[in-house]
Amino acid sequence: MSRESALVTADWAEQNVGTDNVVFVEVDEDTSAYDGGHIPGAVKINWKTELQDQVRRDFVNKEQFEALLSSKGIGNDDTVILYGGNNNWFAAYAYWYFKLYGHGDVKLLDGGRKKWELDARPLNKDDVTRPATTYVAAHDQDLSIRAFRDDAVKAIGVANLVDVRSPDEYAGRLLAPAHLPQEQAQRPGHIPTAVSVPWSKAANEDGTFKSDDELRSIYAAAGLDDSKATIAYCRIGERSSHSWFVLKEILGHSDVRNYDGSWTEYGSLVGVPVAVGDEPGQA
Repeated sequence: MSRESALVTADWAEQNVGTDNVVFVEVDEDTSAYDGGHIPGAVKINWKTELQDQVRRDFVNKEQFEALLSSKGIGNDDTVILYGGNNNWFAAYAYWYFKLYGHGDVKLLDGGRKKWELDARPLNKDDVTRPATTYVAAHDQDLSIRAFRDDAVKAIGVANLVDVRSPDEYAGRLLAPAHLPQEQAQRPGHIPTAVSVPWSKAANEDGTFKSDDELRSIYAAAGLDDSKATIAYCRIGERSSHSWFVLKEILGHSDVRNYDGSWTEYGSLVGVPVAVGDEPGQA
């Protein structure tokens, strides 16, 4: 992948509103943001109720994903443009889902809601209903882009582990972001040998992604070894989806996985090694 194949500009997006087989989908951390105004014709996905299994602490399975996209009027051959607030935080999370189940053509709107609003581009509050489809996922979960607990443990000192949370979470001074205290882990700290690269470093002030050279410099300065496989993690897997997108889809690293269990799972386990402090630490 590359920037050109994974992103669309706001200009392209505005020119393609209403184009056949192009579906805009808004996914926000604040699930009410869409109701205050959205890109004309865009449908909404609520990450809390529609991307998460409501019984298990896991995301939706293949059949649930198929039912969700069918209900939103998304077909297998549609180009899906995802966008959202907070520098596309949860839009990138949804993008990872689309890739996990093999959707053929999905992209992020570079800059998301922030760029769109800064440009004073049109928003409306119309209810959007698309005719239902019969969406069929291309395959079961693509486990080449998903990491699990044992993968994270085995990666200690061997592969790149990238902690994309805030520096205070990484060091163990906070158990969760200050504004999101729910789902705290039992222990503070980070996975030993993990480097700290907060996800938000990848974005410019207008919400767009920084240039490829700037992104490479950020990860190089943190000590990422391009020759090794990489696992990104955060608290519940959403911020790390954003960093996964940067590494895999923009910079084109071949072996990058998102650990969606992240610190909520890892930091609550008994017997796994944990490091505390501002440095990567050792197992």
